[in-house]
Amino acid sequence: MAKVRSRFVCQHCGAAYPQWLGQCGQCKQWNTLVEEVVERAVEGRAAASSQKARVPKPIPIADIPVQDGPRMPLADPELSRVLGGGIVPGSITLIGGEPGIGKSTLLLQTALRNPALRTLYVSGEESEHQVRMRADRLGGDGQGCYVLTETNTQAIFKHIEALNPALVVIDSVQTLHTAALEASPGSVGQVRECTAELMRFAKTTAIPMVLIGHITKDGFIAGPKVLEHMVDCVLQFEGDRDHAYRLLRPLKNRFGSTNELGIYEMRGDGLLAVEDPSQVLLGDRTDRPSGVVVAATMEGMRPLLIEVQALVSSAVYGTPQRSSTGFDLRRMNMLLAVLEKRCGFRLGAKDVFLNLAGGFRVEEPAIDLAVVCAILSSNADIAVPMDTCFAGEVGLTGEVRPVTRVEQRVAEAAKLGFARIFIPKGAKGLAPVKGIEAIPVARVEHVLAHLFG
Repeated sequence: MAKVRSRFVCQHCGAAYPQWLGQCGQCKQWNTLVEEVVERAVEGRAAASSQKARVPKPIPIADIPVQDGPRMPLADPELSRVLGGGIVPGSITLIGGEPGIGKSTLLLQTALRNPALRTLYVSGEESEHQVRMRADRLGGDGQGCYVLTETNTQAIFKHIEALNPALVVIDSVQTLHTAALEASPGSVGQVRECTAELMRFAKTTAIPMVLIGHITKDGFIAGPKVLEHMVDCVLQFEGDRDHAYRLLRPLKNRFGSTNELGIYEMRGDGLLAVEDPSQVLLGDRTDRPSGVVVAATMEGMRPLLIEVQALVSSAVYGTPQRSSTGFDLRRMNMLLAVLEKRCGFRLGAKDVFLNLAGGFRVEEPAIDLAVVCAILSSNADIAVPMDTCFAGEVGLTGEVRPVTRVEQRVAEAAKLGFARIFIPKGAKGLAPVKGIEAIPVARVEHVLAHLFG
């Protein structure tokens, strides 16, 4: 085996040094030197295979054969939807999320509940007994699932060649280390080099791999940003640990759309796919007090009806309180300013509390109209009819602006038994839907006139 040579390169200016320094001598930046491999170790077998490899040359794009191979199906419908219909052979998928959110649970139950898919579960954080305890809790016979506790990439590749699995799960990429670098596991150089080795191995053997990645305090995937550029799919597993629901969002997908969304419910026996989330989020609709309305929102390509709860009360102390859970607090303050300036409601001396039921966080502006109606309903202590929902963005002048995919929102509301829905007046080409009345409105005042007279 040839000797491995490495150097330390500044990530700010590109200056190279033979050893690590705290400060770059060129740009004077601190802690920017990262170890990189200059000459990679090449074994005799790998060198021989590389000599027989095809030498790439430029060819016309029309002469390139189309290869749209079949995807590997999964028993989990939500994960298959997010990935675009299944796992593509030879792909690299990165899943990130907060500690304890359920990343390892999701992938281990995927390995256990797909017996026809031989899976190698590589655990660098837990022992075999800990993985077995989780597997007993999740259920499944475990046929076709193999567990390996190893962190060295070269040793992992040897086990993969001997077992020849159909899917490899790495838990997690921050625990891996390669002999090509002397840096500690989890460092920038190790994470990048290990991911590069996994990518080359997956592309040459057509074995798909799923990597679990840690995230920082800011919510971003830990490690270099180039990590997300190297992999084929980046999935974000998010949710509130105090609530039962989890969301799986694709941030990047080279083989499908990034507009899909997977919804799970955390239970004692694992994650359960939620097929009809709107029905679950609305709960009991027999008695609805004031300050509670339903908003028709979109999570990717999936329409959702979510309950918006508001509470407005007189400020006991000198400074009114503003609190929001699941909705941007700055946007709520903007909507309160619109109500005071454009509609004449005096809410400056009131405490306003807003909550989205179910622990969801929605950033789509289409729930602005529902937020406004919930606040005014609580302020006037008048309940909004239970068969009414809202979809619309509110501008600074008080107008109700158009939103996307109005047809899907109306169809979802009709499916759940709502009698009417308030939509922006600018929505064009909307065909009437049986069982529900779509009321177009141009300004917030028009909505209030319909609801409160």
